[in-house]
Amino acid sequence: MIQNKLPDTDLRLSDFSYDLPEDRIAQTPAEPRDSSRLMILDRKTGALEHRIFRDIAAYLRPGDTLVVNDTRVIPARIVGHRILRMGEDGVLVPTDSSAPVELLLLRQRENDVWETLAGPGKRAKPGDVLDFGDGTLKAEILGIAEGGCRLVRFTVLKGADSFFAALDLLGTMPLPPYITEHLEDPERYQTVYSKHLGSAAAPTAGLHFTPELLDKIRGMGVEIVPVLLHVGLGTFRPVKEDKIADHKMHSEYIRVTEEAAETVNRRRAAGGRIIAVGTTSCRVLESAADENGILRPVDTDTGIFIYPGYRFRMVDALITNFHLPESTLLMLVSALAGRETILEAYRTAVEMRYRFFSFGDAMFIV
Repeated sequence: MIQNKLPDTDLRLSDFSYDLPEDRIAQTPAEPRDSSRLMILDRKTGALEHRIFRDIAAYLRPGDTLVVNDTRVIPARIVGHRILRMGEDGVLVPTDSSAPVELLLLRQRENDVWETLAGPGKRAKPGDVLDFGDGTLKAEILGIAEGGCRLVRFTVLKGADSFFAALDLLGTMPLPPYITEHLEDPERYQTVYSKHLGSAAAPTAGLHFTPELLDKIRGMGVEIVPVLLHVGLGTFRPVKEDKIADHKMHSEYIRVTEEAAETVNRRRAAGGRIIAVGTTSCRVLESAADENGILRPVDTDTGIFIYPGYRFRMVDALITNFHLPESTLLMLVSALAGRETILEAYRTAVEMRYRFFSFGDAMFIV
């Protein structure tokens, strides 16, 4: 697993706090996708410009490379009930309880074994057996992993020809808890280039792109290169430690193909900028880059934690949304642009009624 050596810092969690009125939290996605607002931040001067997202093409140059995360969100939240529990003598005993048990699938460990969050945990103890969809899907709790996550083995019993088909029948899109409105079209929580199933949350910076905008950008001589990070607990797990350097990221699966690495290295050597679309793409690039700024093919896990003091090896610019206070994502953008610069830009965004978080507006840090 890739894990960076954390830079020394005295920064505290409260250093990444800001005031956000509740009505600035976007509840629904912009329609069309590229009609969201766009703040351009010059990280060297702190200067701001205010545009519409489709105008981003005006800030791109021939030779640039956009690196996108082509993960696809699965309907990762499933609700069932416990049918067998492990007795004190180590023997499984039936239970007729209809009390609900919710699992949030975080990452695939093996073919049929997943790391999950369980609620309530007391109904998902090692040895317990859960039922979903009246016998469609069985789940055996194998054990407890890092952070209290449950390791679960799933078995499809009826009504579906694969595990992912069963999820399509039984699962719901795991929208963040701050989104309280119903999402009519689940595809609006997917990027238009999503491909590989496996994420518990969307790489939201990519939600602003339309196929037409991507075609326009390609026509300018900008290359679009996919990498992969399956978004799990590492991306949105809250920081609980007061000293941020004490926070440990949960690992997430990443992949950079040989073709992607070759393209990025060739275009960077020719003087083009490497622009990460979203913090997940940024974390992939920084995880896979060596000390000399060369991108390597990888197929592994990463627990990289980027906060002020980090020296970027690969990313020259970043397209991103506006992030939660005291989150690792806010720390990452602060590492790129400077904490005070970012917090001042956020204050301006609040005053100008930008929309925040997953369905919110975007920022281009150059």
